[in-house]
Amino acid sequence: MLSPSTRAAFLRFACVGFTMALIDIGLLYLLKDRPAFNAYTARLVSYPAGLTVGYFLNRYFTFHHVENVRHVLDELARFFGVHAVGGLLNFGVFSLVVYAGEGAEFAPRWEAAVPLIGVCLGGVVGMCFNFFVSRELVFDG
Repeated sequence: MLSPSTRAAFLRFACVGFTMALIDIGLLYLLKDRPAFNAYTARLVSYPAGLTVGYFLNRYFTFHHVENVRHVLDELARFFGVHAVGGLLNFGVFSLVVYAGEGAEFAPRWEAAVPLIGVCLGGVVGMCFNFFVSRELVFDG
């Protein structure tokens, strides 16, 4: 049995967040150079994809100890609502990093890393917000 402590749940939440980030980053880099996409529009596709996977991992892994009293769709809607705010924080930090990177003169290999740095920094800010609010409003039993 996995521990229900806040510390253990936060570590599981962080692992799920890492998985979500891999999905987010993978789709971002897959789409960003395609026609009709750029780093911003690609992120509008990649983030929700990672978010959906993250909900199910959090429901059955991170907060496994919480009795599921809500219907999956109700809980999913709450999860998306909380993560929409966290996503705005995430996207804001991401955008600041990408914007700053566009104005800087980097070597090509560093220039390619700017969106990744933005995803990582935005992810940390969003993850902290999302964990504490999700614990209280989504997976509260």
